[in-house]
Amino acid sequence: MADKENCVRITRAAKKRAASTIAAAEPPSELPATKKRVVLGERSNLSNVVAVNSESGFETQKPKCRTTKRKVKKAEAMTATTTVQDVDEKIEDPQMCAAYVSDIYEYLHKMEMEPKRRPLPGYIEKVQKDVSANMRGILVDWLVEVAEEYKLVSDTLFLTISYIDRFLSLNALNRQRLQLLGVSSMLIASKYEEINPPHVEDFCYITDNTYTKKEMVEMEADILKYLKFEMGNPTTKTFLRRLLAVVAQGKYKTPNLKLEFLGYYLAELSLLDYHCVKFLPSLVAASVIFVSRFTIQPKIHPWSLELQQYSGYKPSDLKECVCIIHDLQLSRKGGSLVAVREKYKQHKFKSVATLSSPSEIPTSYFEDFMES
Repeated sequence: MADKENCVRITRAAKKRAASTIAAAEPPSELPATKKRVVLGERSNLSNVVAVNSESGFETQKPKCRTTKRKVKKAEAMTATTTVQDVDEKIEDPQMCAAYVSDIYEYLHKMEMEPKRRPLPGYIEKVQKDVSANMRGILVDWLVEVAEEYKLVSDTLFLTISYIDRFLSLNALNRQRLQLLGVSSMLIASKYEEINPPHVEDFCYITDNTYTKKEMVEMEADILKYLKFEMGNPTTKTFLRRLLAVVAQGKYKTPNLKLEFLGYYLAELSLLDYHCVKFLPSLVAASVIFVSRFTIQPKIHPWSLELQQYSGYKPSDLKECVCIIHDLQLSRKGGSLVAVREKYKQHKFKSVATLSSPSEIPTSYFEDFMES
């Protein structure tokens, strides 16, 4: 199925097609390039996002990571020569609260593991009967466009996907209401994160009024009820900020702005893949740093004892998630979901989506460091 252009102008005839893509899985007709709204129903139900089992809706092929046989050298471990406190004190960003940042992130690590703030691993197989991983991927890709249309901060996008996954972990949903869940979750996240959040009418408009204001408000209430008003959970972006600050103070410095945008790009790519739901946000953030550094300097070990100390993860802990993100970067997975890729091809993001890493990650990079 050919990819359709992401930016579209909605006609009145498209009013009810907004939810029909998920419901009927039929490709839309060719659409003009200019757009006012980005409606989910105008996107094709892309078949090559993930390999989905027709009965379970779950990917049948495990993510692969091509590796080469190389022995890790002790020098490549990049032994940390400073303590956590030393690096924290060097971080100049006042928002990082250097004086007590360690206590803050210790609290956030505990919070991210609370069951009430975590989606259920495998919820599509265990809970959902009418929603598949493919549908979720299409919804997330569309929400990236909505966030861009309304100029929402990336924290809003990450919280939105968190609310969606948590809600779907508790409540079986008809596919016709999946888009409604998406925009209602973004409405809540916008109220939580944005200074001037879009109005309910704005989210009705972006779906070409497929859903009424009343339906959206009722869904908002349902989400809040099912999630017990626990809205402030940490996301991948939360932990990524600190790890990027640590890398900026590290021995092997890289172009900081490019690394930062590359990290944000890979983090948003991870939102597309249902198989990343099972990982803690802090582990996804650590994996993003791993792949980002590997992309920019593939011949230098992307991990270090310092990063291990800050993140709490050894290289072997990251392997599965790193392989998924690496495959997403190389379009081995989710290649037809293009909203994130197009977003980060822009010059303002240093065109990091055009960067490519080597197709194989050396096996030695996943070996745990030897104790000195």
